[in-house]
Amino acid sequence: MTKFRDLTLAASALALSALPAFAACDSVTFSDVGWTDITTTTSAAKQVLEGLGYDVDVKLLSVPVTYASMDSGDVDVFLGNWMPAQEGAIKPYLDKGTIEVLKTNLEGTQYTLAVPTYLYDKGLHSYADIGKFKDELDGKIYGIEPGNEGNGYLISLTEAGKPLEGFEVVESSEQGMLAQVSRLYPQEKGVVFLGWAPHPMNAQFDLKYLPGGEDFFGGAGIVQTVVKKGFAESCPNVAKLLSNMTFSLPMENEIMGKILNDGEDPDKAVQAWVEKNPEVLDTWLAGVTTEGGEDGLPAVKEEFGL
Repeated sequence: MTKFRDLTLAASALALSALPAFAACDSVTFSDVGWTDITTTTSAAKQVLEGLGYDVDVKLLSVPVTYASMDSGDVDVFLGNWMPAQEGAIKPYLDKGTIEVLKTNLEGTQYTLAVPTYLYDKGLHSYADIGKFKDELDGKIYGIEPGNEGNGYLISLTEAGKPLEGFEVVESSEQGMLAQVSRLYPQEKGVVFLGWAPHPMNAQFDLKYLPGGEDFFGGAGIVQTVVKKGFAESCPNVAKLLSNMTFSLPMENEIMGKILNDGEDPDKAVQAWVEKNPEVLDTWLAGVTTEGGEDGLPAVKEEFGL
């Protein structure tokens, strides 16, 4: 009798110990660092997961806080690990094992200093040339949000003996930076700023990307989906979906243009794109079920009104 009771108690304890891991898969927490491309892809993942029956929480965080929050277990997924530009920021956590790379979700990215072609045609062809145009540039380089690693690298280049010596790196936001470019561009005034692709800025402005920052930014890059330690094992269905979700430059440029240029709500812009390109759901949802274990594709199609 005692033996039977002990076995029963042990079985009950084991069942209870499994509940937190199971419950954790009812919801997924993402970080969105406020870049329109990551807002776009995060919205896509959020809407698909909601169609599958999951609760989704999206937190607006900086890149350093994102990785620290994944390290502490407060954020599950980040779709915006730009490599190699963010290698320095994420490497300590990868080495520690608290963040894991799940998938490359985009290839062929660009991320470095950019100039309008009219300035390039005047001779500003590389980082080494920027100092020659200091007066025309008003001694300023325009970056994105404070704390971003790209800004930090540029600030390091303003030190004595570096190619940006004596320049000020103006930190604001993606929107603030591009507002400044939009103000100067029609008058063909000097401006150097952090540019990247995918982004509709590449259609809005005639741009050249400058060589010279490869030590940090690299050349053509990738974007990775990263998850907190153990997430793929504890939530395999969500991990399967995230492993299936890859994106393209044309897709992101189109959706981002709707958001930035037309003022559309990100969720609505993503939904409209999916409605026009429903075949993408076949790839994203291959082998994926709803939270309750049913076929995922019909549920998500219904969510999108397809």
